Amino acid sequence: MMRQAGRYLPEYREIRATVPTFLDFCYSPKLATEATLQPIRRFGFDAAILFSDILVVPDALGQKVSFEQGEGPRLPPIEDLAGLAALRDQIDLERLSPVFETIDRLKTALPSATSLIGFCGAPWTVASYMVAGRGTPDQKPARLFAYQKPDLFQNLIDLLVQASIDYLERQFEAGVESVQIFDSWAGVLPVTEFERWCLKPISDITAGLKARVPHARVIAFPRGVGSHLEAFISHPGINALGLDTSADLTWVAQQIHPKKTVQGNLDPLALIAGGRALDQSVDRIKSAFSGRPYIFNLGHGITPETPIAHVEQMVARVRAK
Repeated sequence: MMRQAGRYLPEYREIRATVPTFLDFCYSPKLATEATLQPIRRFGFDAAILFSDILVVPDALGQKVSFEQGEGPRLPPIEDLAGLAALRDQIDLERLSPVFETIDRLKTALPSATSLIGFCGAPWTVASYMVAGRGTPDQKPARLFAYQKPDLFQNLIDLLVQASIDYLERQFEAGVESVQIFDSWAGVLPVTEFERWCLKPISDITAGLKARVPHARVIAFPRGVGSHLEAFISHPGINALGLDTSADLTWVAQQIHPKKTVQGNLDPLALIAGGRALDQSVDRIKSAFSGRPYIFNLGHGITPETPIAHVEQMVARVRAK
């Protein structure tokens, strides 16, 4: 609902048109602050999530990132040892200083009752872009790289784990109250690869972060992993789990929710449909997760054609007693 607000808010599109590239937008504290605040002004959500992008991390590691209009991100692909060696050995937090300034501005601008959530991409998902040089439908380049050059890929993952710890620690220092780790492409991994490239890196990030910031609250969102979601239950550093659209509500309510706070998982298409279908979907989710800590959200990103009136309908339905 928050991170991709620009897909459906006209006021976002107006300010997006004032900068030449998306990365320029992310690195403008004034504009990123405004983009974060816009959904709060319209809908009064309980929390704001920092406006930025997961690919600021490879950018701060020295891999050039650009965004092509209508085509998404572009990076020089990492294909071998030379590509990996071209990266910095640690994240350049000075490069990310505009992000931290945005957080500082938001702490002043947000209503006192509105929480601020920071985020980063999980190592597997970020690595998939770094290896392929772009988004791909099945993450084939990264998956092949991991099979064919596992030691090199492990080095890349280890670098991203440390970079993520450093980045999230600095977000907490700037003023966020919790963070979410997005593993958007976790669902393409078979079980053994899932444990190595998804579960362990996220666990390592949370452990490293909490060693530095003991009060840190962390939401993990491993999209598309199905019953593998259970593997996250035993990790005390993970405070909440995001659910994708396909998650079975009954199973989650029985197996996950008694042990972890959950977040999700309204179908973005139900939000487009509106009307009775939307009301019924909201009611099913509320019913499944009543009585325990729960964060209402979508199960994936909001789509550009979403009517604003349907978001208003959803918010009213969620808050109805």
